[in-house]
Amino acid sequence: MSSLVVWVQFSPLTKCLRTSSFTLTAIGSEPQDPTLDSADHWQRVMQGHAASNMVPVIASNRVGTEVLLNNDGTEKQRITFYGRSFITDETGYIVAEAAGDTDVDIISYEIDPEKNRAGRSAW
Repeated sequence: MSSLVVWVQFSPLTKCLRTSSFTLTAIGSEPQDPTLDSADHWQRVMQGHAASNMVPVIASNRVGTEVLLNNDGTEKQRITFYGRSFITDETGYIVAEAAGDTDVDIISYEIDPEKNRAGRSAW
């Protein structure tokens, strides 16, 4: 299993990890613009990672708001995490998805490593 966290998922080095059964990743919201909701875009990008690398993706994302403070204790910025963790198959098709509106949401899907290897070989 490979574990790609936050922005590492966009590195060209991730291609080297595609022999793994699946990839785990986590990413937050867009702190530079709190009005920007990138949840759908982020999800499509992750589906693209699955399809282009022919590996299932488990995308785990937290929910809630984190307040970052300056040294003097004043608020620097707020980051709101949108949740919506999901699992794709090796084609990028979403096979399980969390609602994203609760603190705890458990999703699961059984991945068949042999089927995944056969699909990658055929592709």
